[in-house]
Amino acid sequence: MFSSFDEQNFTIMKIFPMIWMLSVIPMVLLNIQFWLSFYRLNLILIQFKSFISNQISRTMGKNILGFSNVIVSVFIMLIFINFIGMFPYVFSLSSHLSFSFCLGLPLWFSLILSGALINYYSFISHFLPSGAPSILNPFLVLVETVSIFVRPLTLSIRLAANMSAGHIILGLIGAYLSVGIFYYSFIIMALLILIQVFYFLFEVGVSLIQAYIFSLLISLYSDDHPNYLIYKQIFL
Repeated sequence: MFSSFDEQNFTIMKIFPMIWMLSVIPMVLLNIQFWLSFYRLNLILIQFKSFISNQISRTMGKNILGFSNVIVSVFIMLIFINFIGMFPYVFSLSSHLSFSFCLGLPLWFSLILSGALINYYSFISHFLPSGAPSILNPFLVLVETVSIFVRPLTLSIRLAANMSAGHIILGLIGAYLSVGIFYYSFIIMALLILIQVFYFLFEVGVSLIQAYIFSLLISLYSDDHPNYLIYKQIFL
């Protein structure tokens, strides 16, 4: 059942450097527009970029230089990796916690470190909600600290769990299909094939949604980041 998560069982793209090279594809595609004025692929990339940029414009991430380009690149990279993991005999990289954690932790920590360096007092103020009773201050600080520092773990588990669950179910249905060729009737086989096709299309949608949720949560985490533009005007 869990053989799909063992990279040694595959013959295609089992070399990790080939999979990690997928991370270069979004940067190349996004930078092509600087030396090519018009091409068909650019129309598709503009849709992805404008969609995520609109989400980022509603958060404090719009004030962080280069933040929009990073999130758009992560969004497109996750779409590539999730889609490629749907193909047979291809190692599903996004189904593993090691990949999602190594991707979510640096993005989360960069926001934490940047906010602490830009305006330490404004960053610390997020650990205590405004208007709270003074008697609850120690408890609220503890709760906010735990909720902030558990974010990279929950972010990583959400992506890995949703992608791995879909691959497990697809593997189970495929196992029943391979055995049913010799034992099941034609009607049951046709029903299993129909279920497999529809669930595969469902997993394609899950791949898009999980890439969007991962990028959206990172952008929402930027709301705790101090406003660098206001800090620059006041203190510089």
